[in-house]
Amino acid sequence: MSAHVAGKHHIPRSVALGVPLAMLAAFVTAGTADATSGPAQPRVTHTATLGDIPLGAFSNALLPGTVDNDRGVDLGGIGSDIYPTGRKGEFWTITDRGPNGQIKVDGKKRRTFPVPGFDPAIVKIRVCGDTVKVIDSIPVTTSSGKPVTGLSNQAGRDEAPYSYDARTPLAYNANGLDTEGIVRAKDGSFWLVDEYSPSLVHVSARGKVLTRYVPKGLNLTGADYPVVEALPAVLLHRKTNRGLEGLAQLPDGDLVMALQSPLSLPDADAGDASRNTRLLRFSPRKHAVTAEYAYRFDPVNVVDPSQDDTSELKISSVVAVGGDRLLVEERTDKAARLQSVRLTRDADILGGPWDSDTTSPSLEQLDDPASAGVPVLAKRLVVDLGTVAGVPGKIEGVARVDHDTLAVINDNDFGMTDGAGAFDAQGRLVDSGIETTVAYVRLPRGL
Repeated sequence: MSAHVAGKHHIPRSVALGVPLAMLAAFVTAGTADATSGPAQPRVTHTATLGDIPLGAFSNALLPGTVDNDRGVDLGGIGSDIYPTGRKGEFWTITDRGPNGQIKVDGKKRRTFPVPGFDPAIVKIRVCGDTVKVIDSIPVTTSSGKPVTGLSNQAGRDEAPYSYDARTPLAYNANGLDTEGIVRAKDGSFWLVDEYSPSLVHVSARGKVLTRYVPKGLNLTGADYPVVEALPAVLLHRKTNRGLEGLAQLPDGDLVMALQSPLSLPDADAGDASRNTRLLRFSPRKHAVTAEYAYRFDPVNVVDPSQDDTSELKISSVVAVGGDRLLVEERTDKAARLQSVRLTRDADILGGPWDSDTTSPSLEQLDDPASAGVPVLAKRLVVDLGTVAGVPGKIEGVARVDHDTLAVINDNDFGMTDGAGAFDAQGRLVDSGIETTVAYVRLPRGL
């Protein structure tokens, strides 16, 4: 079945024959606008939903015996990112670390992993009518072919992992990845970003980790794949569970990574209050970061009028749209806005004072970075997805379909919620009812 193609205008032949060319051009430009409705607005032209696929069956088909009890959880979380395959209606997506939640025990939150055997996977999907179909799946594995798992890496740095009810500690795993962004290179390999270290991960066409690039000084030991300390050491101050999230591939092959949230620099309070985060440019040819950029969020109540907590601001997706231009998604869990930025040489802050954790005030503490001499990236609002009817909540993946159309996908968190009520008395998931949805958004002014 052919995939749906969104966003084409069809002009009736009878109209076209009787209208002068100048008027016809104006009609095409205006789209659906008229004198009473005003300019054409962004709109959802099509949606499709992923059906129920038991997580145990999905996982064991890729890596037999990895999941003995999926606790009633279905495949989800594939909305961590979306990247075009080059074929109409088909996309590469990436799961995150798997079903996880938080439960308070003795007043402290514990991170739960209800299906600890789950292995992050690259999932190829096709939009067929109102259905999202899985047409290929690739497990992310170590050098020896073992699952990397989604478990926390390092005690004292990452959240301690617990069982579904937060009562039984689980073992840390240096191989574990909390995968988020994905792009595919010309040679068929994939690049992923991860929230734990944070890290940039190069994997083969069949999912084997080739190299994991981590911040200098991380000292991650025990991994069953090559680990290279190539990212700026300042990233060691990433907020817990808020590492690298967005990933774009520029036309020249360079990669741009987005730090989901401001660094906790000099401390967590400073990070929570900050609107200043960072983008990094990485050269696969040089195996090195070649540029770094300061990015400033809009105020949280501008991004999401229902929210007043600045710490809820996040970047979840970055999309290359030609040359050195990107779309950057600023979001909360309920709203998202796409900004256009251009990466310029004079905005590069790599290796300067803002990469030192002794600089005071830090980049994160600056209320007006420009006045302190920081060349913050200029941005232009492209679309406020929160105002477009039909866009699902918690959009984490954005892909360019054509000049006028974006595909967006939500992270449904595997149908999980936080708290002890996420599972019933038998240890089975009480599903949130939120489904994984792909929506096509038509932009009347294009990109």
